[in-house]
Amino acid sequence: MAFAPLKNDTFLRACWRQATDYTPLWLMRQAGRYLPEYVATRAKAGSFMGLATNVDYATEVTLQPLARYPLDAAILFSDILTVPDAMGLGLSFEAGEGPRFASPVRDEAAVGALAVPDMDKLRYVFDAVRSIRQALDGRVPLIGFSGSPWTLACYMVEGAGSSDYRLVKSMLYGRPDLMHRMLAVNADAVAAYLNAQIDAGAQAVMVFDSWGGVLADGAFQEFSLAYTARVLGQLKRNGADGQPVPRIVFTKGGGLWLEDMRALDCEVLGLDWTVNLGQARQRVGEGAQGKALQGNIDPNVLFAPPQQIADEVGKVLASFGKPHADVSKTGPTHIFNLGHGISQYTPPEHVAALVEAVHSQSRALRA
Repeated sequence: MAFAPLKNDTFLRACWRQATDYTPLWLMRQAGRYLPEYVATRAKAGSFMGLATNVDYATEVTLQPLARYPLDAAILFSDILTVPDAMGLGLSFEAGEGPRFASPVRDEAAVGALAVPDMDKLRYVFDAVRSIRQALDGRVPLIGFSGSPWTLACYMVEGAGSSDYRLVKSMLYGRPDLMHRMLAVNADAVAAYLNAQIDAGAQAVMVFDSWGGVLADGAFQEFSLAYTARVLGQLKRNGADGQPVPRIVFTKGGGLWLEDMRALDCEVLGLDWTVNLGQARQRVGEGAQGKALQGNIDPNVLFAPPQQIADEVGKVLASFGKPHADVSKTGPTHIFNLGHGISQYTPPEHVAALVEAVHSQSRALRA
């Protein structure tokens, strides 16, 4: 399938640590419940999964934030739990309760039955990637994504979200052999899933290690980082159009382990709002093997008045420091984002203030 040439490649150039005219911006969960048009489309779809599994609806909501704001990338509308759902665990979304699995994985027999799913069960995702890429018509790049092997395991064992991760950590400490088997299957499934997204037209891919930060030091390296590395090692380097595909890893609560993550075979590290951007740049963003950095304003800043939002944007940009400007070589680059997903209660006009502030202030820094 032929795709339109890209009109705005600022995000991709920043991923590759190339100088840009301004700091590119996209938002985690940018297509979501804070937008009234999303709420209306979800009501038509009847449910979250009705929305995510319908190609036309998934395309529509992916493009909704781009119709409002001059963002520099689109991200596939889907969920991080599609892979374990395809494994037969029975994913559903209860109103006000979030995701839930009908058949959690809690014993040796359940772990032994796990296998990389037939990717045809996820055809709706890949069809959505193609549809979105066509609908974007080259406006901005499209990001594909998956949950990390460890984050998927958290939901697969707990059966839902958790406040203490008691069940998954009980398996980790009590039967590490079972946890390693589950994580190996998850890693190979995530790699196959992301590769299929790349084949369908994704121009960058992101691994969301949303719960890596709940692990102890040592356990993070063994049970999260190692399996994220296993995913990255299997990913295709070029997309459907022959262009190279950058890889982003975001570990919420992972600031402690930036030096460990520097060794990952990826181009971009996402940071939550607890990490000082300037220090992260010194630790992992400099030098020939440095990473581009993505983040990391606190999503709750978006509840402040627009002038305060602009002030906080200035602080984040100043924290990263002087932008890389030498077009003849690579150097430290920054992709502006939230430190986690946008809240459903965020006023849409405050997002407009954020986008305008990032673009105008970052251009001024390069003037």
